Amino acid sequence: MKISIFGLGYVGSVTGACLAELGHDVVGADVSPVKVDLINQGKSPIVEQDIDRILRDVVRAGKFRATGDVSGAVRATDLALVCVGTPSRPNGSLGLEAIKRVSGQIGSALKAHRRYFVVVVRSTVLPGTVEDVVIPILERRSGRKAGRDFGVCMNPEFLREGSSVHDFYHPPKHVIGELDGRSGGALLRIYRGVDAKVFRVPIKVAEMVKYCDNSFHALKVAYANEIGGLCREYGVDSHRVMDIFCSDTKLNISPAYLKPGFAFGGSCLPKDVRALASETKRLDLDSPILNAILPSNRAQIARTVKTLLPFKGKKIGFLGLSFKGGTDDLRESPIVEVIETLLGKGFDLRIYDKYVSIARLLGANKAYIEKEIPHIADLIEEDLGELAAFADVLVVANHSPEYGGLVRTLDRRKTLIDLVRIVGDPSKVKAAYRGSSW
Repeated sequence: MKISIFGLGYVGSVTGACLAELGHDVVGADVSPVKVDLINQGKSPIVEQDIDRILRDVVRAGKFRATGDVSGAVRATDLALVCVGTPSRPNGSLGLEAIKRVSGQIGSALKAHRRYFVVVVRSTVLPGTVEDVVIPILERRSGRKAGRDFGVCMNPEFLREGSSVHDFYHPPKHVIGELDGRSGGALLRIYRGVDAKVFRVPIKVAEMVKYCDNSFHALKVAYANEIGGLCREYGVDSHRVMDIFCSDTKLNISPAYLKPGFAFGGSCLPKDVRALASETKRLDLDSPILNAILPSNRAQIARTVKTLLPFKGKKIGFLGLSFKGGTDDLRESPIVEVIETLLGKGFDLRIYDKYVSIARLLGANKAYIEKEIPHIADLIEEDLGELAAFADVLVVANHSPEYGGLVRTLDRRKTLIDLVRIVGDPSKVKAAYRGSSW
C-alpha cells in the first residue's frame, strides 16, 4: 500500500521504516527539516536498535522518503498514520495542538484527493478525541463526510523505546478502532506478515485500551516498588517475593480480578490490605498505592449507593448478600454496607441468597447474622421467584447461575442493576439495564 506517516519521532520513524521493510511505499512528513533531511539520507533521527540499518536499506530501495509537504504526502498515498506527539500541558491535561494542526492539514489536502483515503490516528489520545476533535476538523476542512468519502481509524501503538523495532514485528496485539468496516479492513492490510491477535472495535475502545495498558504498567512498577520498600524493612528479598508472585498465572498474572464490577470484601482481602497499610504507617513508609486500595473500594460502594438512590419509592430486590457467589460468608460483604445505607434512607427492599438462607437453617454463620445484621436477616426471602415478583428493581450483587437464568426472564417493567456483569450481552435483556462500570 501507499502510506503516509505524519510525525517522524520515535513512533513515526519506527513505524514508517518497518512498514517500508514490509514492502509498502511510505512517505514520512514532519515539520522539522532536520528530520526530513536525515530520513532522506537514510539516517535515523532517533536512537533505536536496528533502525539505522532498516532506514538505510529502505531509503536506498526507494520505499521510504520524507517531506515537509503535507498535501503532497496525502496526494501520493491512500492511508495516513498520524504519529505526532500529545504532550502533557502544565496542568496535566493532554496537549492536542499537533493533532489538531495535522488533522486540519490532512483535511485540506483531502479536498482534491479523489481516491478513497483512510486517516489513522496512532498517537495516544483520550476516548472521544478522534470522534469529537479529529473527525470534525477533517470534515470541515475537506468538505467531505467521514465513513462515506474517507475512512477513519484509531490504531494505538505498543512500542517501547529501546526495543521498538522488535515490538513492531512482535506486538502483543493489533487494536483496530474503526469508524466502519471498510476503514478497518484497509488498516489491517498494512500489517500483513505481522502476526498478533486482532481486535476490531469501536474507536473509543481503541483509544481507552492504550491508557488502560499504560496506567497498569505504571501501576505495576509503583506497586512492586512499594512492596519492595516493605520487604526491605522486614529484611526480605523483594525479588524472591516477586518471582514467586509472578509465577502464579492463575490469580496474579492473569485476567483474574481484572474485570470491572462491584467492590471486594470477605475475610481476607480487606483485613490483609488493612494490615499492610497499617504497617506502612508504623514503618513511616510513603506507600500511596497500598493506602489507596481501601478508599478506592469504598468509593465503588458509594457509587453503587448513588446509582440506587434515584429508585427510592420503588421496591428493590437484591440477588446475593455474601461477598461472592457460592459462599455464606458475610464478613465485610460490600453489599451489606449498601443495603444498610439504603435502609437508613427508608428504602423498601428484600434480599435473596440461597447460601445465606441455608446457613441460617444449618446454623453456619448464624451468630454473625443474629448479632451484626439481625435487621437485614429479617429481609431475606427464601424463594427467588417471590423476590422477583416483589421487586421493581433487581440488583445482582454476586455471581450465581440461577441469577443469570432469572434476569433473562425479566420483562420491560423491571429495572436490572448489574454489579457483576452477570449478563454478557445487555442488549438481550428485556428489562431496563444498567451496568456498574460499563
